[in-house]
Order: sequence, then C-alpha cells, then structure tokens
Amino acid sequence: MTPMTKGPPATAGANAIHSFTVRCASAESRVRHMRRVTRAKLSRWGLAAVSEAATLVVSELVTNAIRHAGGYSVSLRVEHHKHELLIEVTDEGSMAPVVREAGAEDESGRGLLLVCGVAETWGVSDRGRTKWCTLALPDDSSRGLE
Repeated sequence: MTPMTKGPPATAGANAIHSFTVRCASAESRVRHMRRVTRAKLSRWGLAAVSEAATLVVSELVTNAIRHAGGYSVSLRVEHHKHELLIEVTDEGSMAPVVREAGAEDESGRGLLLVCGVAETWGVSDRGRTKWCTLALPDDSSRGLE
C-alpha cells in the first residue's frame, strides 16, 4: 500500500501539458459526470492507457469529497505532466482521509484502499481540503498532442 503524503504533490506548480478543472454540486449523482469528463479528456489527450485507473480514482475521491463536503461544492482538477497524471479533488472539509479495513459485509469503506492500490503517490494538503494522487504514465504519453 502506498503511504499517504502530507502536503502538495511534487508536481504542484509545474507546467502541465494539459489540464482541466470542473466543479460540481455536492450530490452523489454528479460522480458519474466527473468520470465521464475525465474519460473524455484523457481520450482527447491520448491517455486512454490510464483512463480506467484515473476514472476509478476520480470516482473514489469525488465520492469521499461529496460525502464529507458538508453540502459545499467539490472541485476536480486533472493535470497531464510528462511522466504522470495528477488528480486533485478539493472540498470544504478539513479532515484528512483515513484508510480503513472494511469488513466482508461492509458496503463501503474500500475507496482509499483502491486509490492506494493504483496510485503512484497520494496525499492530502496541509489543511486537508485537497486530496490528490498521481498515476504513472506510459513512456509514449508525453507527446502532448491535442
């Protein structure tokens, strides 16, 4: 399991090849929209190879944010860097996420374990509002064609 990092991701502030940001209402029905937007952008950027992992991470992080946002909106930012994809989800909460072991009968509680399993790195901002992760990209994905 990849350990959580406190603070911003290493690529924070670096020039991205591509990026997008989208906000949504704090409603679980919006998770599907966030996945669709992510999948469409990654396809357009030539990053279909990481689309499944990225949409899984987006789904889990956005769902967690919506559940803990206190009714405020949630923001998703995805950045394509030369060797990685950075996914950031921001909400109005200030609690750091907690990875927990879900029981066999539990219907939820595995989201962060899934993020840990597919992410190269992951973490939370110092104030707890932004949860982020990075996914490694195949060597041919830095061409940056749009």
